[in-house]
Amino acid sequence: MLVLGGSWFVGRVVVEDAVERGLEVTVFHRGLSGATHSDAQVLYGDRENLDDLRRLARQGPWDVVVDAAGSVPAVVSASAEILAHVADRLVYVSTISAYRDWPHAPVDEGSALWDGDPDLDPGTRAWDPDAYGPLKVGCEVACRRAFGDDRLLILRPHVVLGRYEYVGRLPWWLGRMRRGGRVLAPSPDRSIQPVDVRDLSRFLLYQVEAGARGVFNVAAPPGGETYGDMLRACAQVVADDAVEPAELVWVDEDWLVAQGVTQWTELPLWRNAAAPWGMSVDRAVATGLRTRPLAETVLDTWEWLAGGGQPVAHERFAEHGIAPEWEAALIRRFLAERSG
Repeated sequence: MLVLGGSWFVGRVVVEDAVERGLEVTVFHRGLSGATHSDAQVLYGDRENLDDLRRLARQGPWDVVVDAAGSVPAVVSASAEILAHVADRLVYVSTISAYRDWPHAPVDEGSALWDGDPDLDPGTRAWDPDAYGPLKVGCEVACRRAFGDDRLLILRPHVVLGRYEYVGRLPWWLGRMRRGGRVLAPSPDRSIQPVDVRDLSRFLLYQVEAGARGVFNVAAPPGGETYGDMLRACAQVVADDAVEPAELVWVDEDWLVAQGVTQWTELPLWRNAAAPWGMSVDRAVATGLRTRPLAETVLDTWEWLAGGGQPVAHERFAEHGIAPEWEAALIRRFLAERSG
């Protein structure tokens, strides 16, 4: 197995799991950040450099390539076209953001996608949430053009949580609960369905071993966990290390919107839309997807952080979380309005 981008988050766990399964794993990355399993072969290079890609191809062949990091269509296209000659199959890790209707309507594998250009290079590598979905679709098209449907497996995960997460969603909530005091919390009963990175990896490797192809959504089944479950789990696992106990102040979602709270980032993973967690995973469940309780994901992430774990530095980390003064002001305002 060749893994492109096997040192940050999803790719890193895939590498660890694959090595533990006894697979022969090669990791191709720049070596600038992250870490890889000591038993994996590491080849250094930049996938944006065609000479590096050609040099990589000479190290093949491989049974399967896993692209867990590609998000620029032109870059993914170049690597897919070169590696298609030295690899039997390709697994591309895409995203729920590929769906045009998300988060405003439920989605399944047949839902409409954004238009995607397989040869596009936007020039910038800065994170752009509005461009992310169309870019990932362009990457999917590029992979299909190079490998064809018979040699391609595409996974479209929802939000992925767990150790090594560099986006900062769950780590922020754990840190916030550790600080304690009154915590601004959205409606506790909204169903959520993030997937543990270990479960995503396990499903990916299972499908590789089964020779699967096509497209699978990957998330926890809908209706099983709630936003409140996640926040209470965060408060529980940090309780022994908390500065003071956390008091969750449950606030109506419409009220938060009216106050101008930025959805999805100021209160990470909260969005007041029709179907932010409306991803069908029936196809994946029917072919072996199993997901652990969200509380296990929260605990594993906290144990990693408390043990000195550090995510790869990324610009998206800083955009998550609400300022303490603004949070406190909102709580005072909400409680005053409710008592009045």
